[in-house]
Amino acid sequence: MKKVLFTLAAVLVIAAVVVSAKSIITVKGSDTMVILAQRWAEMYMSKNPDVVIQVTGGGSGTGISALINGTTDICNASRPMKASERDKLKQRYNSLGVEIRVAKDGISVYVNENNPVKELSLDQIKQIYLGNVTNWKQVGGPDQKIILYGRENSSGTYVYFRDFVLGGKDYSPLMQSLPGTAAVVNAVSRDAWGIGYGGAAYAKGVNFIKVKKDAQSPGYEPNAETIAANQYPITRYLYMYTRSRPTGDMKKFIDWVLSAEGQEIVSKVGYFPVK
Repeated sequence: MKKVLFTLAAVLVIAAVVVSAKSIITVKGSDTMVILAQRWAEMYMSKNPDVVIQVTGGGSGTGISALINGTTDICNASRPMKASERDKLKQRYNSLGVEIRVAKDGISVYVNENNPVKELSLDQIKQIYLGNVTNWKQVGGPDQKIILYGRENSSGTYVYFRDFVLGGKDYSPLMQSLPGTAAVVNAVSRDAWGIGYGGAAYAKGVNFIKVKKDAQSPGYEPNAETIAANQYPITRYLYMYTRSRPTGDMKKFIDWVLSAEGQEIVSKVGYFPVK
């Protein structure tokens, strides 16, 4: 019995040594980027077995807070860091952080597959989400109440959409805030008169609205061609942030993300390469 216990203890010690020998990189933040970050991590770890990459979501704001608090190595964010957040980094680490653009995304506007409305201008989308336009007939659709879906306020997509589309104004209090783009898509797919927004990669079972820069402009869906040509009006970058200039295994991982192989995964997931 003592020999068995000794052997078991020896195995546990060896396992602990093996785990400790691995380089662990933690990645936290944007829910929009979770699937993409998981694919990157899986592929990279399959090629680099001595590196462990742990990916969690929670929203861009949560990831930035974790970066500031020192509880993650890399923050994924679907919006740029605010000046106030950079100031907190500087106070704690004497650094404004390092911003790395890792992908492009077209923030998509979704409607139910049975909704006859096919395109909206930026101003029409703004008025819908401010609560000034409340019926589909006001934008060329049927006489049906518009049901609003959106992201929670810790989301970078929530912040970007508010700042860019709504001009920094508050969302309508009637908007139903949901925890993740997949939840928004699911809600719109089940609600004949719903409307939602989120990353292009999540649009399953819903229709993209063609977005027009203004009433006189043509409408565009978010796809590789319109994003590359800067035609789609709601285009943004997706970011990784680190506290200081990355080195060692972290730098190797980020360099790989920006490589042709890493950017190919961006396309496969449904976003758009930066190179």
